[in-house]
Amino acid sequence: MKLSLIDVLVIAAYFGFNLLLAFYYARRARGSTDEFFLSGRDAPWWLAGTSMVATTFAVDTPLAVTGIIAENGIAGNWLWWSMVMSGMMTVFFYARLWRRAGVMTDVEFSEMRYTGKPAAFLRGFRAIYLGIPVNCIILGWVNLAMLMVIRETLGLGEVAAFGVLAAMLLFTAFYTTISGLWGVMVTDVFQFILKMSMIVLLAILSVNAVGGVAELKSKVIALDATVAGGGSRLDFLPPLDSPWLPFMTLCVYLAVNWWATWYPGAEPGGGGYVAQRIFSARTERDGLLATLWFNVAHYALRTWPWIITALAALVLYPDLPNAKDGNGYIKMLMNPDVFPVSLRGVMLAAFCAAYMSTIGTQLNWGASYVINDFYRRFLVRDAQDKHYVIASQIVTVLLMIVSMLVTLQMDSISGAWKLLIVTGAGTGSVLLLRWYWWRINAWSEISAMVIAAVVSMYLQLNWKWDSGDPNEFAYLMLVTVSITTVGWLGVTFLTPPVPREKLLAFYRRVRPAGPGWRTIAVEAPEVTIAPKERPSVQFINWVLGCVIIYGVLFFIGKLIFMEWGIGFGSLAVTIVATVLLVRRLQSEQWQTDEEFPGAT
Repeated sequence: MKLSLIDVLVIAAYFGFNLLLAFYYARRARGSTDEFFLSGRDAPWWLAGTSMVATTFAVDTPLAVTGIIAENGIAGNWLWWSMVMSGMMTVFFYARLWRRAGVMTDVEFSEMRYTGKPAAFLRGFRAIYLGIPVNCIILGWVNLAMLMVIRETLGLGEVAAFGVLAAMLLFTAFYTTISGLWGVMVTDVFQFILKMSMIVLLAILSVNAVGGVAELKSKVIALDATVAGGGSRLDFLPPLDSPWLPFMTLCVYLAVNWWATWYPGAEPGGGGYVAQRIFSARTERDGLLATLWFNVAHYALRTWPWIITALAALVLYPDLPNAKDGNGYIKMLMNPDVFPVSLRGVMLAAFCAAYMSTIGTQLNWGASYVINDFYRRFLVRDAQDKHYVIASQIVTVLLMIVSMLVTLQMDSISGAWKLLIVTGAGTGSVLLLRWYWWRINAWSEISAMVIAAVVSMYLQLNWKWDSGDPNEFAYLMLVTVSITTVGWLGVTFLTPPVPREKLLAFYRRVRPAGPGWRTIAVEAPEVTIAPKERPSVQFINWVLGCVIIYGVLFFIGKLIFMEWGIGFGSLAVTIVATVLLVRRLQSEQWQTDEEFPGAT
């Protein structure tokens, strides 16, 4: 594709606007690591929440969803739709606890909750492990997706496309380095609006290109009729004999995947950049509302434009090679009969926005681990804050370089997704319970991480179980989760508990509710916990939150496919659940930072 002068000007204007925002926030970012990594803990809920959404809306996401549709149909999205339940747990059970903890990173939590050498090891190990290899795998698959977009849209060879990608990554690293989290979050809002507008437009034009929704449905059904086994890629829930998504795999998604696995952006109990945005929120209430808005937008609002475009790509390109890589999405963009040439510059700017919003967060988040939880904790402890800000900027650039090297070794976006999910299988339960059960110790977390990685790698390398195969993915999950859970529980009871004084300090600071802290609570009678913070009360909020998101998800989908009965039935349920949840949240008593000394 040859860019017109207007295209070039649109893209240049996009980059220029991001640069202006970066320079505007540069002075504030240089003030302290608290400003650089947490925006001074003064972000309103809508900014922190929208930034989370923009981060998870990476350039790889529409490609990955398109690949899922090609292989497993609409039901294949339960791989990540099931994470709604985990996300809602973060909103109602954990967001307020994270905000009260007052740490800079979720990894720092290790030494607030545990003590001694095991806690220090856990903090340092997770800082390096998550901040460098895991973070660079995420950066790598986002780079890989953007590389595909550049190559296909601009018609460049591998070397030239990689050069353009390197320039974009360098630009993103530059504005992230000088502006810190404030710059990242504010540009995220602008980038989110741009990319949402363009994917909705592409979805509408894609449906028109195949003759409307009725034609789209009939043609997809006709394509699927040629595959033995019954069912269709249009099924929201697959039948028992579905050739697209085995029913057993769906059950694993819904019953195990959401609580048992660690996955960036959907960590059980919160973590990563989600926790970072909660820490950056102005108040405890802002932290909860930011996470609630993130989950609604992430799962309910963004889904269908990608799915509709992916289904249209199936119809127009039924024999597309390597469809699992999501290249059908790019084909729709490049088809002049689908998407007008005059808007390609804007769409390319939207892809740049999707890329940069994710890269900016990952670089800032990864640097926060390396500096706060390794460099500052173990290497240089007493330097001035300015020293750590400069070190953070250097690490940001180094992460950029390493991510480019990782990109050269990757060949599958969806494969990288599933690899991380399987590798973290079984660790979710300990991450959930560490807040609500005093007996969890540092060895519990360490053993869960080690056992999960060893078991999943052994099954894949020695038994040749393929995480890309739906059935084998299900077996991998079940076996890894079972062994890991039994293993970390055994280690917990075989190792000594955290010292009493440490547990009391944690309890007084965070105030977790529930029976898991009863033995500690009797020694801290001065700590009062609001009745509405009890797990039984928040469980109802959790159920209502899940109903709202799934209700909106099904309402929009059924409305698009003109299935009015189920669609409006879902809407009615959603409205009732929303009214109930709003009333419950309005009656909550929100704690202030002054009530938690040392929490900020």
